[in-house]
Amino acid sequence: MDLATLLGMIGALLIVLLAVLLGSSTVVFINVPSLLIVLGGTLLVVMMKFSLADFLRALKVASRAFKYPLESPQELIETIVEMSQTARRDSMLALESMTFTNTFLHEAVQMVVDGIDKETVHARMAKQLAQTSARHAQGARIFYAAADVAPAMGMIGTLIGLVQMLSAMEDPKAIGPAMAVALLTTLYGAVLANIVAKPIGDKLSLRRQQESKNNALLLDGIGAIQDGLNHRVIETLLEVYVNPTERRAAQANDDPALDSVAAEAAA
Repeated sequence: MDLATLLGMIGALLIVLLAVLLGSSTVVFINVPSLLIVLGGTLLVVMMKFSLADFLRALKVASRAFKYPLESPQELIETIVEMSQTARRDSMLALESMTFTNTFLHEAVQMVVDGIDKETVHARMAKQLAQTSARHAQGARIFYAAADVAPAMGMIGTLIGLVQMLSAMEDPKAIGPAMAVALLTTLYGAVLANIVAKPIGDKLSLRRQQESKNNALLLDGIGAIQDGLNHRVIETLLEVYVNPTERRAAQANDDPALDSVAAEAAA
């Protein structure tokens, strides 16, 4: 579970709710016509922009913003190093007995075990990497589209409310409900765009970047194994994918001497 996404969204909604509760009753902020205009209108307009299959797939992809198991680059490097040691010690065929939770890595290893040459493996997996990244980018674009449409639907609702209010100026009882529609649609549109749709789109884009980086690391690692490079050389080559701070922390954990130096420096 991604606590940053969950806590951020819930926290933002709670702050808005708290502001409502401190000011007045929540009942006055609930308006069915406004919800229909913003929620229904946003969903339908976004559906117009994309195919129905892409639209429905995006709703499923949204879960990646909250819960998506993604290995760290350091963990993947350790896996590649282990694979390299196994391949050099027992041959490439021994990789077939290893268990991989990463689908991309599993498919690449199957091609290597089948004896497919490095260039073909690289071309095939690089194409799959690009296709996967494009599909994930489409999901993010749908939520960005929702973030653009929601405020516009809020403005449409505001104009509808103003027209209703101005046409009923002789009836004071009709002015209040019309004004509520006018103001609440703007509020709903702003909340939907800035607390829900755009943050999810941003998080999906981040997930896509992280996954593309990890798959590129795996692709380089598989190629190095096929070249028969020493596992220490492979580890050094792949360290460019690791954040320098995390790299130093991993090196300190592996080397007790570095731990003591870090402790002295901290003291």
